[in-house]
Amino acid sequence: MKLLHILIAIMTLLPASLSAQGKYDAAKILDRAAAKVNISKGATMNFTIQGGKINGKGTIAVKGNKFCARTAAATVWYDGKCQWTYNAKSDEVNIANPSASGQQVMNPYTTLNLYKQGYTKSATATKNGYIVHLVNKKKNISEMYLTIDKAYNLKQVKIKQGSTWITLGISNVRNTLLPDSTFRFNAKEHPDAEIIDLR
Repeated sequence: MKLLHILIAIMTLLPASLSAQGKYDAAKILDRAAAKVNISKGATMNFTIQGGKINGKGTIAVKGNKFCARTAAATVWYDGKCQWTYNAKSDEVNIANPSASGQQVMNPYTTLNLYKQGYTKSATATKNGYIVHLVNKKKNISEMYLTIDKAYNLKQVKIKQGSTWITLGISNVRNTLLPDSTFRFNAKEHPDAEIIDLR
């Protein structure tokens, strides 16, 4: 589950991060990158993630403050109020209402507010595009690097959580209209799963 929470934290922090300013005209760079992803209507993307004891790949769909993240090991749905977490190994679904601190690492809106509370920003040009650096040593995610190519596509995010660096590769980003049902658990997908309601 830690993998999915870190993934969601990374993915949901991106729209907030992409409005930052830095030394190398980061605002223009990041505004152009942000314009390529419209999470208010819906977006999907593939990811790879590595770092510490984490090594995986999957997909994530986002719409407003809703998301659905899928890996081979687990799927997490969040409809803005309720969260369902399916564990493939145990064939269990845990239902919960995330706490404010839990939403802080999963929810686009709370992450946006977190960003507004004091990350310092800088940006540099590279041969292939740009790198944006965000730092706030007092936050759970204390440091982050965003790699953006010359066409203003977000390609990689590297975050520091505690003393661990985690790298997320992003590909196949697609803006698409997503129905709200995308972000709710459908029992027909896992008819034999044990349901554990933790609310």
